[in-house]
Amino acid sequence: MHYQFCQQVKIVDMDDEIISEVLFEHGEFETAALSIGSSVLIHQLGLREFSVVYDRREGKIARYKVADIEIDLITQPVVTRVYLEPVKLIVGQHDIGEMA
Repeated sequence: MHYQFCQQVKIVDMDDEIISEVLFEHGEFETAALSIGSSVLIHQLGLREFSVVYDRREGKIARYKVADIEIDLITQPVVTRVYLEPVKLIVGQHDIGEMA
């Protein structure tokens, strides 16, 4: 099946004050049928300034659970979105810097 993978990301400061919340789109993938509670392996998320990006450094792979599956029957063609469990990134702690 064809899925769009999304994840709610909360960006906070060191005092746990919310700076912003974004819906990070991992992209579209073709995979076997999924169910809520399934696990997905994907690159860990990090921050470059205040933008959410993949942390592609070696060993930075994360396992996220599928929190919800949404089937949008209004749009054509039908869109199936998979929402991964939300994640919180702390400015200063999850910065990955510039990558060449």
